[in-house]
Amino acid sequence: MSEIPEQPLVETADFDAFFAEQTPGRPRAALTLYEREYVLPDSLPLLFTLQMERVQGSSDPNDVRRMLATLFGEGALDTWAERGMTDRQLAIVLIYSAANIRTPGSLSMQRAAELHDEQDAAKAGKASPANRAQRRAGTKKKGKGKARSGARS
Repeated sequence: MSEIPEQPLVETADFDAFFAEQTPGRPRAALTLYEREYVLPDSLPLLFTLQMERVQGSSDPNDVRRMLATLFGEGALDTWAERGMTDRQLAIVLIYSAANIRTPGSLSMQRAAELHDEQDAAKAGKASPANRAQRRAGTKKKGKGKARSGARS
């Protein structure tokens, strides 16, 4: 049996040092909400991104609490809810924060509200037509121009 020659090790990649060099000096956005200042992280935490996916299919408020804690600290959801925040306001804060974490100063609160309302309107437009006439008009358009064989599938 022949021995396999030992291969020299390549230098270990030190991502801790690399990422530490990348972070300093990046500007960070801050916002004031209910008389408290929040300083946003310098990049979107992976935990936030993963929890955002989970929250979309969840009705558990603890999932939202954990997601918000990664950006705003523990207790943010409860504090905001106690102060009367609406779901629209929460969505606007999240849109604003996500954009300004990536590029501080890139999105105003007003534009975040407009983006929310545009997304909301688009979602409403994807809903099924409100009345029978609208539903029937939609099916007639789909069938126009197609040859029919008379066979059923």
